[in-house]
Order: sequence, then structure tokens, then C-alpha cells
Amino acid sequence: MKLATIHDGSRDGQLAVVSRDLKTAHMADAIAPTLQAALDDWAFISPQLDNLYEGLNRGEARRAFDFDPARCMAPLPRAYQWAEGAAYLPHLELEQRAAKRALPETLREEPLLGLGAGDDLLGPQDDIVLAHEEWGIDFGAGLAAIVDDVPMGATPDAAHGRIRLLMLANGIALRNLAAAEREKGAGLLQARPATACSPLAVTPDELGDAWRGGKLHLALRSTWNGHLAGQPEAGADMAFNFPQLIAYLCRSRKLRAGSIVGSGVVSNRDAGLGYGCIAEQRWRETVADGAPSTPFMRFGDIIRIEMLDEKGKSIFGAIEQTLQ
Repeated sequence: MKLATIHDGSRDGQLAVVSRDLKTAHMADAIAPTLQAALDDWAFISPQLDNLYEGLNRGEARRAFDFDPARCMAPLPRAYQWAEGAAYLPHLELEQRAAKRALPETLREEPLLGLGAGDDLLGPQDDIVLAHEEWGIDFGAGLAAIVDDVPMGATPDAAHGRIRLLMLANGIALRNLAAAEREKGAGLLQARPATACSPLAVTPDELGDAWRGGKLHLALRSTWNGHLAGQPEAGADMAFNFPQLIAYLCRSRKLRAGSIVGSGVVSNRDAGLGYGCIAEQRWRETVADGAPSTPFMRFGDIIRIEMLDEKGKSIFGAIEQTLQ
């Protein structure tokens, strides 16, 4: 099924079920008021949501309305935890090559994860509001999984069974602030502002054969000011799948229902597939020419991130944001 959160003026919005073709929706208030409430009792609530979803797809829902992504908040506007990985080694390898360093072997053996701002996740059409272009504003096209409760010490196989929903994420990064923060040795904070999410969070069974091995095997398309930036294959070069990311995060802690784990920027070794963040293009330019030439985002720029199925239909709806 496909779920959305409709803006109603509150912090957490109202849960809605959206049809497979993204044309109609139905409020789920009679079942669960919010997505977090549904996740808190998923075994009981999800069958009821699924019944509503199937009725909506058959055209039998009594209070169906036209679906408008502009009315959507993030599926989970605030999450108990937002952890973002760096699951794509080509992204890390390229960064190190541009800096004339070798990738540490530990990053090939275990995933890299960091905690982000889960208390303020942006909707798919919310503006990116930042103070200075000089911060080096970059988009970051990625995926994210929303989980049920996951116990500490869970294996990847156990973690796989706790993935409830998948969605797209735009992990904005302030590249010119990142270096100074890394020098302090405490990780990134100011350099990672609020992340935006797709209008829809989708259960894995909606993805068919594209969801296998804990990876989503489809292209993630990004356009920047209407021009194609890239469409890397999300399953091709993912060194650590979602179950592995979740299990690694749970080595020393448990996850509560509603925690979100991101993949990081989707990246491929095949440069012909473009890039999922501007930094990757700049690193390629540095390797080839000695210095980057592609600028970071400017005020007024528009970034659009979307994933299509084999028939060319949007799965999660699009993230489309303007930098202000």
C-alpha cells in the first residue's frame, strides 16, 4: 500500500491512503490518525489500511478525493530517529580519489552511519530555506526505510522483516561547512540541515521484483533546474543493503517503531549514469581536471527527485523543492 500524511495545520498531519496510480486518496482517520500511530500497532492497523487501499484502487472508497502531493508533509514529519548511511562505495571512493587518498578498508567491511535531524523532516514540496549560498548547498538523492521495533543485536535477516515502508529522501548537505566540522572531530551537524521526503511511503510488497535482497533495483532520477543530473541504479552498487544498515545501527541500541534509516546518496561506478549530488560531479572534475567547475545550488534553483517503475509510473511521487 501507499501512505501519505496530509497537512492539516498540526505537527504530525493526518494519515491518508493513496491509490496505486497516485490519482486518488482517502483519509485513514477512522483507522489511525497518523502514520506514527499506525506504526505503533502495525500488526493490528496495517490490515485495515490495506483493506482501505484495495477498496480505493477498485473505486469503492466512499470518501475518496483527488490526491495532491502539494498537500503532503513528509510521511513521518518528525521521527524518533533519523540515521543516514553511506551505503554506496562509489560515492566514498570518488571523494577519496579527489582528495588523493585511499578509502579506508574499514569502510568496505562495515557501513558508515550518522544521525540527522529527525525532528523536522520536510515535505516533498517544501522550500529549502537557507541563509547563504556560500555554504555550498547540495542536494542528495537517496532512499530511506521506516522500521518497526528492532531489538538490539538483531541480525540482518531479522532486521529485514522489520522494514515496514520505503520512501525517497533528499539529504541536503552544506559542503563548505562540512570540512570545518570534520576537523573538530565530532561529526556533521550544521552541514546537514533538514532532509525532505517523498510524498508517499510504500510497503515493500508494492515494489514487486524490484525489491529483492534488501535493495531497490530501479533508477533514481534527479533533475536540476529541468536538466537531468543523473539516474543511477539504486541496486547496482549498494555495498550494504537496508537490513545490513539496520542491523549495524542496532549493534548497541534498539530502534523504536518509526525510526528511519537512509541509504545516503545513490551512486554508481558508471559515470555515464550521472550523479545524485553535485559533490560527486565536482569530485569527478577534480580527478579529471585538477579542480571542480560545476557550482553548487543557487537561490531559485529547483531540484526534482523521482523513481519510476518499469512502466514509467511514479512509485513514491516526486520530491520537488526550490532553494530559497
